Amino acid sequence: MFTRRSLAAAAAGVVAAPALGRAQGWTPSGPVRVIVPFPAGGTTDVLARLLSQRLTETLGASVVVENRGGAGGSIGADVVAKAAPDGQTLLFHNLTFSTTTAALEFANRAPHSIERDFAPITLGANVPMMLLVAGDVPANNIAEFVAWAKTRPTPPFYGSTGPGSTVNLIAEVLKRDAGFNMEHVPFRGAAPLVQDLLAGRIQFGGDQLSSSLQHMRGGALKPIATLAETRATAMPNVATVREQGFPNAELLGWNGFFAPARTPEPVLVKLQAEIAAATRHPPVAARIAELGAEPGGNSRAEFTQQVHGQIATVRPLVQSLNMRVE
Repeated sequence: MFTRRSLAAAAAGVVAAPALGRAQGWTPSGPVRVIVPFPAGGTTDVLARLLSQRLTETLGASVVVENRGGAGGSIGADVVAKAAPDGQTLLFHNLTFSTTTAALEFANRAPHSIERDFAPITLGANVPMMLLVAGDVPANNIAEFVAWAKTRPTPPFYGSTGPGSTVNLIAEVLKRDAGFNMEHVPFRGAAPLVQDLLAGRIQFGGDQLSSSLQHMRGGALKPIATLAETRATAMPNVATVREQGFPNAELLGWNGFFAPARTPEPVLVKLQAEIAAATRHPPVAARIAELGAEPGGNSRAEFTQQVHGQIATVRPLVQSLNMRVE
């Protein structure tokens, strides 16, 4: 899967973004909307609000977060794809963008294309993705969970943010590669998914580390794997999926900004520079670190390669699983 190693190799020799001075010719003509395609309360929403608050202080306009959840994030993304390319409407999405898009493409139901309809701006943060089980499930790793699931008279339930979402994809990979069954329960976002996981109404799910860190530390939820190529600093005892024998489930977690395609380059340059500076602002960077994430702010070329590279590797996996989005 697409990881930091392959990203670093692909980004070698990338020309640096134009200097901030060249970007200062554009100023928003009114409030800037940041569309978060999930309900309030999840990591993507928290990061969007943190960065938008700083951008309001530096961009010369109010930057307002608007939640448009549903369909694995594709509803909110479609709002931005169809918005005027003037820098006034942005998308803040996560790695689910690549998996949902690939699944919708495979089903011939994609309302938009990442490559055609969006201009990647920059990474907000890299956020580890964790696989979780309810606190009363007698499992501390994938093998123990699979063994437990196979002993049940009925399959356990797993939650995701919708068909084609990251957790939906990873759960189907695990079902195939480990030879067991689970029943899918879709949610409009990670926050309601975690609530049902805490209540024991579902037994398996996934979330970005920062959203559920306190639940994991308190034992209400159990992390059984990290999706990234390295263990999370905040959860060093939780092995990666590759370490546990499931390399097809490895995915780098990210959250980042997009504009509609055809947004003028000076606008994109200004936005990239301002967002990158916001991620480095000491109080913002400290808060991102508290969430178990790494501040972003890479160049447009680097972020474009990161996102487009990930969807290129997810597409054949979706096809191999014959994933259908109804």
